Amino acid sequence: MGIRKEADNIAVYGYIRVSTKEQNEDRQLIAMSQANVPPENIFIDKQSGKDFDRQQYKKLVRRMKKDDLLYIKSIDRLGRNYGEILEQWRVLTKEKGIDIVVLDMLLLDTRRGKDLMGTFLSDIVLQVLSFVAENERANIRQRQAEGIAAAKARGVRFGRPPRPLPENFHSAYRRWKAKKITGTAAAKECGMALSTFRYRAVIYENDKLL
Repeated sequence: MGIRKEADNIAVYGYIRVSTKEQNEDRQLIAMSQANVPPENIFIDKQSGKDFDRQQYKKLVRRMKKDDLLYIKSIDRLGRNYGEILEQWRVLTKEKGIDIVVLDMLLLDTRRGKDLMGTFLSDIVLQVLSFVAENERANIRQRQAEGIAAAKARGVRFGRPPRPLPENFHSAYRRWKAKKITGTAAAKECGMALSTFRYRAVIYENDKLL
């Protein structure tokens, strides 16, 4: 069970997420320590923020009760999907009745401004930050795709390296190009499927190995 303050029966929790097992969560752990979150109440996921199907996050949500307090370092640590961030925020604050503090954006502190104007401003800030988080994720995907395209244009090859050509490939290739044998016969001689033979022939030509 989460550690609760005896005075008001409120438990304080922290949620940390890093995208991969290799990434370090120390910066977020320091922030939780500075916010006086009990170590026993800190939940850590090491996976993508594309959705909320995360083991520790779901365990955290099950444990939290009405009026409990949740700290997160930044909105993108909660998630990166705009629509799902807003939905989870609604579930946590409206359905479960907990408070959330985003340490990097203290305007997102549901303990403050619980009047209509405060709630309105918090909702606007949340929507903007959620959109920014998802937009950055989309930009990362675009930059990755552009980088791969540029690398391919430079001749960089991705994936598993091709098997070495069989010793008789050159002979079969030359006879096939000279129309002395069919592509099917050449592929059979080389122990390849016809499509593989034709693909390797294109690479063979482009690499100017003749």
